[in-house]
This record gives sequence, C-alpha cells and structure tokens, in this order.
Amino acid sequence: MNFSIGLPNEMKYGKGQVMDTGICKQSIDEVYLTKDGFRGDGVADLKHHGGFDRAVCIYPFEHYAKWEKEFGKPLDAAAFGENLTVTNMLEENVCIGDIYQVGDAVIQITQGRIPCSTISRRVDNQLILKRLVETGFVGYLCRVIKEGIVRSDSVISLVKKHPQEVSVLYCMDTYFHSTEDVEAMNKILNVPELADVWREKLEVRVEKYSK
Repeated sequence: MNFSIGLPNEMKYGKGQVMDTGICKQSIDEVYLTKDGFRGDGVADLKHHGGFDRAVCIYPFEHYAKWEKEFGKPLDAAAFGENLTVTNMLEENVCIGDIYQVGDAVIQITQGRIPCSTISRRVDNQLILKRLVETGFVGYLCRVIKEGIVRSDSVISLVKKHPQEVSVLYCMDTYFHSTEDVEAMNKILNVPELADVWREKLEVRVEKYSK
C-alpha cells in the first residue's frame, strides 16, 4: 500500500493552461487520518470532492499496469489523485459498506468514484476518462469510522464484509451503463451505508424511471 496527500495547488496542463486542483499528491511517511480526511490533504472543488462520505480516495494498483500497457506511457505514483494505492482490492471485490483497518484508523466504503476531466489533464491523456467510465475501474471513496495514524508501512485489512455484497463495480456499471434499471438502483439504495450524494442521485432516477 502506498499513501499520498496534497493540498490544492496550481497544475499546468495542455498548452500552458493552469487550474487549481488537489489531484497532485505526494507520498508521505506518516499522517493522522481524521473524519474530514488526512491532515495536510485537501480538495479544490468542494462540490464534487471531500466531505465525510468522501474523506479517503482509494485506487487499485493493478489498474496502473493496464493503463500503462494500453496507452504506452508510464504513470506517476498516485496519478489518479488517490490517497491510498492498494493491491488485491479491485472494484469487483470491494463492496459498499465494507469496513477496513488502515494503520490505527478504520474506514468504510461509501461509493464508487465518479471520474472527471481533471484526471485526463493530470495524466495528459484525453482518452483515459472514457476508458475509466467504460471499464468502471474508477476507484472508490470512504468515510472514516475511527480516526488514527497511518504510516507508510501500514497495511490495509478487511475488518467486516458487508452482508449485502453490492460491489463498487456493480454500482459503477449501474450508474454509467444501466441508468434506467430501477431494480439495480434499488439494490444499491438498499445499502444503508451508501454515500448521501449517491443516494440522492439514484432516488431521482428511480422516481423518473418507475413511472
């Protein structure tokens, strides 16, 4: 596991363009994880990032090899702006409501990550956003149940699997590709630990397509 943090800063992209973003993060040896996220970490776009349900961002390390092979260029560490880069925790196996211990802290999966164009700018690849949506290999977000110190040599381990086992990949497939599937959306909504922002969006869709 690798973990990274960073405060919003100017990022140059394209042909001399600049934007404020917290996506550029640096590896660190030790930091305290609070309910608001890692100390020293932050986001620029408070509407779409951050908050108690999105305090920690995780991305599977295995996807790096896939994207590097597909696009023929190396990726920097934490290229997707994640706090934790993990192994053996793919979206198909990680479920909403799953609880993990990481260092002294305890976190819970709340939602899949909705990728944005900032990722394309960060990795200098305009095609990757489309591929993230197509595959659902987007990573996921967590709330903090117990605050504590996380170190570079900390391990992340499953504490409790959620009994409903609604995977992040299932959520992303429903969100991106089965947008009128009321049954699938209700299956996701039936998980109490789902992030509020997802619940609100899916409830609107269910109401629309149940008529």
